[in-house]
Amino acid sequence: MLHWEYWPAYMFYIPNLPYAFFLAAKAKHSAFFSATNPAFKSSGNGTESKYDTIQLVPKKYRPESILHKKQTNIQQTIHKLKEQNINFPLIAKPDMGFRGLLVKKINTEKELKTYLEKYTIDIIIQEFVDYNNECGIFYFRNPDEENGVISSITLKKFLTVFGDGTSTMKKLILADKRAKLQIDLLSEIHQEKLFEIPKKDEEIKLSVIGNHSKGTQFINGNHLISETLINTFDALSKNIPGWFYGRIDLKYNDFSDIENGSDFKILEINGIIAEPTHIYDTQKSSYFKALKEIRVHWKSLYDISITNHKKYNIPYKSSLEFIAEMFELRSYIKKIKRYLNLKLL
Repeated sequence: MLHWEYWPAYMFYIPNLPYAFFLAAKAKHSAFFSATNPAFKSSGNGTESKYDTIQLVPKKYRPESILHKKQTNIQQTIHKLKEQNINFPLIAKPDMGFRGLLVKKINTEKELKTYLEKYTIDIIIQEFVDYNNECGIFYFRNPDEENGVISSITLKKFLTVFGDGTSTMKKLILADKRAKLQIDLLSEIHQEKLFEIPKKDEEIKLSVIGNHSKGTQFINGNHLISETLINTFDALSKNIPGWFYGRIDLKYNDFSDIENGSDFKILEINGIIAEPTHIYDTQKSSYFKALKEIRVHWKSLYDISITNHKKYNIPYKSSLEFIAEMFELRSYIKKIKRYLNLKLL
């Protein structure tokens, strides 16, 4: 209860519903936001395929990926990985994902088989991008304008502990104020090493998945916004026709590589349900500031969708169809959470 950054999503959206209703009334359509990103299914409401969206990214910026359909023979998928020279370790995650659920680093062919047998859903499998750093950059651009805005940079600090030469890994985790909140997840990831004693000052990275739900600390990096960076993202936006609003999660070694557009890999590109995740830096934000920041972004989303609809004849999705997709997403998330509960049992 004291860590508002971990509060459930409805705590950030129910208080903002009156503003959402106001924008819908102003647009005269309850699903006006569905015209924001024509390149994505429903503009990226969470029901889109991650594999399809990553394919929109210029090749130099995207990791090698394949899609394992739930009905596909696992051996065929392994053969395809070998054909495309995608080697272990890998990242496996649901093709229709949400808040890092079931995202896992896979180290061996045996682990991959076990993962695919356990989760009978469409899975995107990506090469593991072994860059040192990860961040999320929120960008939007009105279709009528040449230049866009970077409104949020979130630097990600992975859960890490340091050995003292006497404590087991489990004891080190429980002594860390952030890591102990993820004890169930970390116990599963490191089950074979929990009772080992790391050397003094040995750095142990507990997770390599940059999701808040997996304990990664989100740090406000808005001081890194620059004209050079905006120009790079303007060019990127124009190379992804039909994407005007959302957050890109990427890995890099040095931030100047992102600024110059020289060397980084995009892990995911998100649409209208993306959040400006710098709001979860509790050192620089508060719960009420976070609510306000969400409203500010919704105003930009409204402006983009209205321009797309009125000037470029992008249709709004039927409200009933959009609602049906939300129920589909809800059912899908419940299925994934059932998988998680089974694992914990």
